[in-house]
Amino acid sequence: MNITETDILGWVASFIWPLMRISAMFVAMPLISMRAVPARARLILSLAMTFFVMPLLPPLTTVEMFSYTGMVIAVQQIVIGLVTGFILQLVFAAVVFAGQGIALGMGLGFASMVDPQNGQQVPVVAQFYVMTTTLVFLSLDGHLLLIKMLLDSFVSLPIGIDGLSKSDLWITLAWSSRMFAGGLLLSMPVIVSLLLVNISFGVAARAAPQLNIFSVGFPVTLMLGIVLIWLTLPNLLDQFSGILTDAYDLIEKLLRV
Repeated sequence: MNITETDILGWVASFIWPLMRISAMFVAMPLISMRAVPARARLILSLAMTFFVMPLLPPLTTVEMFSYTGMVIAVQQIVIGLVTGFILQLVFAAVVFAGQGIALGMGLGFASMVDPQNGQQVPVVAQFYVMTTTLVFLSLDGHLLLIKMLLDSFVSLPIGIDGLSKSDLWITLAWSSRMFAGGLLLSMPVIVSLLLVNISFGVAARAAPQLNIFSVGFPVTLMLGIVLIWLTLPNLLDQFSGILTDAYDLIEKLLRV
């Protein structure tokens, strides 16, 4: 049995390039990229999935891994994985954006806690929305669907120098505006209702200047905000499911699956 250096480098490349695409997705996708998830756990998941994927991969191009072309292929795999996970991160960022707008309208902008997803301080209302939508995401098997689409991409978008084009990256950047549009759509019913209440308090303050409108208005605004969150939560989850479906459609378009 004669094993040459070229054969060894080819075997290493057939393992390293899929590992780059899979591990890059785990670094960027929701839930698994949380700071609460140890980096060692993400590495073990990436290695295990790569071992399962390797026998199913189509034949790779004979390119030296440490050449210029090999480096370009490696960058392409990292970009594919990062973009795949980043699109879903934008969906959850829209939920955080909606929760922050509602919290500021209710007067709860000062009540914040650490978001385990990114380690930053976010209002408790935004954290409540993130936890609720995460449960919906898991109940729909969204994480499994994303992993399946990435594994299918090894056939539809095989490992090679041709990966995501500039137009694909521009499409992803243009779709990132959905983070603001989707967040505004999710929070609009509550924000508009609270705005009308604040306008009525402003009229009452002008009609009766001696009235301490802050001591009266803050409890009313707070309680009304909680009631509105309860009433609009089913509609918010439906809107979230629609944004999530659009994100998967974009991923499917980019990965050609």
